[in-house]
Amino acid sequence: MEQQVVECIPNFSEGKDQSVLDAIVGVIKESGCNVLDASMDPSHNRSVVTFVGAPDDVEEAAFAAAKKASELIDMEKHHGEHPRIGATDVIPFVPILGVTMEDCVEMAKRTGKRIGDELGIPVYLYAKAAARPDRVRLPDVRRGEYEGLKEAIKTDPDRKPDFGPGELHPTAGATAVAARPPLIAFNVNLNTTNVKIARAIARRIRESSGGLPHVQAMGVTMEDTGLAQVTMNLLDYRVTSMEFVFSKIEEEAARRGVEIVNSELIGLVPLDALLDVAFARLKLEGFSRQRILDLIT
Repeated sequence: MEQQVVECIPNFSEGKDQSVLDAIVGVIKESGCNVLDASMDPSHNRSVVTFVGAPDDVEEAAFAAAKKASELIDMEKHHGEHPRIGATDVIPFVPILGVTMEDCVEMAKRTGKRIGDELGIPVYLYAKAAARPDRVRLPDVRRGEYEGLKEAIKTDPDRKPDFGPGELHPTAGATAVAARPPLIAFNVNLNTTNVKIARAIARRIRESSGGLPHVQAMGVTMEDTGLAQVTMNLLDYRVTSMEFVFSKIEEEAARRGVEIVNSELIGLVPLDALLDVAFARLKLEGFSRQRILDLIT
């Protein structure tokens, strides 16, 4: 039987307490999955874990991680720059090997139902798993964030969850579960403390404001440095590449008299996305993967 591999990249609303992340990572490993990356961001007060495994193991690990997060994270005390609706904010499943997107959609549905039924946490399906067209985009699901959803879930029929109770869990909030292709979490930091500049640039480049296709972006202030940041999700790097986004931000920043200090990737990134950057920046003609020594030896 062909090997089956699914990637899962849950995001948790805790970016300062290492012991919380360690406990979550621990239950993921106990489920038989391979943890590829676990990173914390104090400014966003958020952690991102990337793990892979067989579909059944990944489902179990995702549920176990959500359960552990619900025990350790109190959304009533959480503050951070990144939008969020719960202790386990998102759980996306990504097909890697021997599985289809539809397989991951079914995984999302099963996991979402289990979280709702067994943990009492309302769950919203998004991306390829969305049961409604107005829930395909994650920003639409997270509208109002934890604080706004607390009341909206009880009074607005359009905010009724797909699974679980019709009110937020008292400490764990809600969770969004998805099936989707690989995305790139990409942040660009500017040499200014004026967050209005980062927000203006984000408006120019994000798809929802008429900018670049498959780009989500917003402007925030980094807690540790005070610098303004354009934080992004690139939903399809094959349509809008990292290099193209970076160049556009450079242009928009220069128009406003600021420069890029550096950039950062959250979690893992496909090799081809970085090769696209090299090919474009160096203006290489007729180059291909077959000419990269490390990939052919």
